[in-house]
Amino acid sequence: MTETGLVAGEDGRLRCFWGVSTPDYVAYHDTEWGRPVRTDDGLFERMTLEAFQSGLAWITILRKRPAFRAAFAGFEIGKVAAFGEADATRLMADTGIVRNRMKVDAALHNARVAADLDEGLAAFVWSFAPPPRPRPASRAEVPALTPESTAMAKALKKRGFKFVGPTTAYALMQATGMVDDHIAGCCVPPAAP
Repeated sequence: MTETGLVAGEDGRLRCFWGVSTPDYVAYHDTEWGRPVRTDDGLFERMTLEAFQSGLAWITILRKRPAFRAAFAGFEIGKVAAFGEADATRLMADTGIVRNRMKVDAALHNARVAADLDEGLAAFVWSFAPPPRPRPASRAEVPALTPESTAMAKALKKRGFKFVGPTTAYALMQATGMVDDHIAGCCVPPAAP
């Protein structure tokens, strides 16, 4: 790894320090992470997966994502909002996902809250995106949370969302392109705004 936090992949291209350890990470890093997600269902999926990731390695969630998508009806907010106790029981028996009752309950609850947002989840969450800034010059410049993620977490909690602290909110901002935390020199080109 270079001093900046860039690592050469097997193809010789420089990537962010975390994006080269497995083929799953390379694909996620190169094609998805930091790319704008502007749909309600897309943001609900990322928010839910970030909550399930809490306390676990992201690779665990990434590898289970197909099972999560199947278990949570493709993360369609309206469908998940209609899930009841039988669905929660089904989810807790699903070995393809992370089986944590608090996180399952939070996901179902958050779908109901998201379904009730007048402006929609995407518009609400994106209202906290900071102005564009240069990519960080090094790993040390990548924050774990920001004033914007703290404000987003506070506003989400005020609306009734669960499992959305400032660090999780910032990870959501990174994953969905609200901020571009690819390290300067990374082979992934900046996303179009």
